[in-house]
Amino acid sequence: MNDKQYYVYILTNKSKTLYTGVTNDLVRRVYEHKNKLIDGFTKKYNITKLVFFDETPDINEAIALEKKIKGWTRAKKIALIESKNPQWFDLAHDWYN
Repeated sequence: MNDKQYYVYILTNKSKTLYTGVTNDLVRRVYEHKNKLIDGFTKKYNITKLVFFDETPDINEAIALEKKIKGWTRAKKIALIESKNPQWFDLAHDWYN
């Protein structure tokens, strides 16, 4: 039995730039983004706020969903975020206290 979980997530910043990613450890990955431990897009644009995530035990499903979301229009991504998180709260705001 597979007890692993995989996560597709969307991060944003103050100007609502969006970043979609996939991971098998959401808490660690968001920590890395928040603390700018990985060079790249999220570090460059200060994208640190978790506004959406979904989980699945199937890595292939997670990767497929990530690719699907990345192909969507900005409006469709915003609709997805707002369907679960209408206020755009940082879903990880209290994870590291």
